Amino acid sequence: MTIEARPLPAYLTTRYHGWKATTYAENKAWYRRLAEEGQRPRAMIISCCDSRVHVTAIFEADQGEFFIHRNIANLVPPYEPDGEAHGTSAAVEYAVTALKVANIVVMGHSNCGGVQGCHDMCAGHAPALEEKSSFVGRWMDILRPGYEKVKDIADDAERKRALEHEAILVSLRNLMTFPFVAAAVEAEELSLHGVWNDIANGQLHCYDPQSDGFVTV
Repeated sequence: MTIEARPLPAYLTTRYHGWKATTYAENKAWYRRLAEEGQRPRAMIISCCDSRVHVTAIFEADQGEFFIHRNIANLVPPYEPDGEAHGTSAAVEYAVTALKVANIVVMGHSNCGGVQGCHDMCAGHAPALEEKSSFVGRWMDILRPGYEKVKDIADDAERKRALEHEAILVSLRNLMTFPFVAAAVEAEELSLHGVWNDIANGQLHCYDPQSDGFVTV
């Protein structure tokens, strides 16, 4: 099959040359060090693909500091060696067993389209997502247990916000089903964290297990 690919759009090429002439030119030694010594990220960030979620900007991170994995609705599937959802699982395995990250942060956000899709699908309002051929729908099945927990919340906005939080909590629970994650947590070599970002006001909320809720950082 012929590969369909075209040159980069002009705006991307222009931005690249601007970066190469400024940021890269002013930090050549750092980039060479990263290339020669390899990566040693302090944390893995599992965040949503949403273009409004800018993880490195929020935490003012430099290159080499975060091992970032993005997917629809920042979900982690349960440990299933014989399953089909291996992309995220492979990233988690590499981060924990090869890179030895000290922290895994699951980061959700407000107005998440993936979570909205799960909400609509589970409520029976998105038949297209129910189709077996829907990649998004089958991925959002991971969040069905979360929907069952919040479906009886009367207020629509509150219910959807709660489901965004559940996307984080479901992922944190699923992370602990991975034997190598559980072992690293047990050995106090790895910590898990859940955060939710309000895009409109820039606030970050962190899950607090003692209160079983999200508190402002």
